[in-house]
Amino acid sequence: MAFLLFHYQPFRALYLTYEILTTVFVRVPFWVVTSLPRSWRPRPAWSLKRVVNFNLLCRINRVFKRIDPVQGIPNHLALESGVNVNGVWVEAAPQLVTSPLKEWAHAASVAPLRIPGYWLHKKTSSIPVGAPPMPKEKVVYALHGGAYIALSAHPNSPVSAIPKGLLKHVGTVHRVFSIEYRLSGGLPHKSQDENPFPAALLDAIAGYNYLVNVVGFDPTDIILDGDSAGANLALALTRYLVEHQNDTQVKLPKPPGSLLLLSPWADLSFSHDIDPKTSTSHLNHKSDFIDMRSSNKWMQYAKRVYTGPHGLGAAEVNAYISPASLHYSVKDSATGPAVLFKGFPRTFIVGGGAEVLIGQIRTLKDRMIRDLGEGDGVKPGEGKVRYYEVPDGIHDYLIFAWHEPERTETSKAIAAWIDQTVQ
Repeated sequence: MAFLLFHYQPFRALYLTYEILTTVFVRVPFWVVTSLPRSWRPRPAWSLKRVVNFNLLCRINRVFKRIDPVQGIPNHLALESGVNVNGVWVEAAPQLVTSPLKEWAHAASVAPLRIPGYWLHKKTSSIPVGAPPMPKEKVVYALHGGAYIALSAHPNSPVSAIPKGLLKHVGTVHRVFSIEYRLSGGLPHKSQDENPFPAALLDAIAGYNYLVNVVGFDPTDIILDGDSAGANLALALTRYLVEHQNDTQVKLPKPPGSLLLLSPWADLSFSHDIDPKTSTSHLNHKSDFIDMRSSNKWMQYAKRVYTGPHGLGAAEVNAYISPASLHYSVKDSATGPAVLFKGFPRTFIVGGGAEVLIGQIRTLKDRMIRDLGEGDGVKPGEGKVRYYEVPDGIHDYLIFAWHEPERTETSKAIAAWIDQTVQ
């Protein structure tokens, strides 16, 4: 595959040297000159500084794919130590697995597994690692993005900027817990396909069980947070807890009190990527650092290894994989519109108008508002869905320190939404 072209030494080192030199001395000056007219920028409203940072991000993303998407990053096999790194082992929760999840896991040859998790605390916090909750304490349970094939829950991972931002801005949250769920992989990157759906969901269930039944948090005090693929996983976890709440075969914890979805990857099929005239996957591909078009081999790889033996067809019709898919009907001629999100908690959805996923994010938003109502979900009878869209925001813009002032403004809006529920 093209994205593993420079996987081996010495080609890897030579390629990185070439990229650094040509970027500093050729690309950056070229980006500056060609972006002087606003009409030539990916988004006319972007500053020149943002254009350069964005182009650097795109270039780094391209280099990352060509060397090795996961080499050297922390994974589910070990706890990775470091300064102020508070890692714990989380035991598997096979007692919480029931149909159809049990059958999906069997078909994919995956099973519940002990995995690492990491705690992040406010700098001023004196709470011991894994200590029981303080009175009225809320906790964020964070699921990281990375297309199910990259990045990590480790505090040194780039995506940790999101939970760190929540700790900075949300006064009522003193700690965040992130689970190191298994990443999917396959040929040619791996010797064989590994950890397809529902491996990550089994791990997310284990992390939730840890917070509720080991640490002792009441589910209503858990804010389930996910960005990109992590938001997809957060939706799947919530769906599982909601749909099997009355299952006599398992005793599941109640669903979380709040759901925070940041640039959610809500459709792993290609249903939002087909029409180049209307699809934001095509219309916004020059203003985002990810490419969701069906011609992109990287995304084809990610979708293939995640769906695994279930096949790409599962992404068309399985609400645990693609709750925003347009390939299955949300209407039933006999009973009216299908209710996909009944029982879900109050939800805050964030999207960027410049990102390629914004089309499917809006579909998800519309479906959730249809089923839950629009509002903040604080008082009885209020709608539960709050939607926040930044017109010129890229995918997962909360990660990037240079994406201001939108990054801080969004964090403050999330903080106000969370703090509403604290008496």
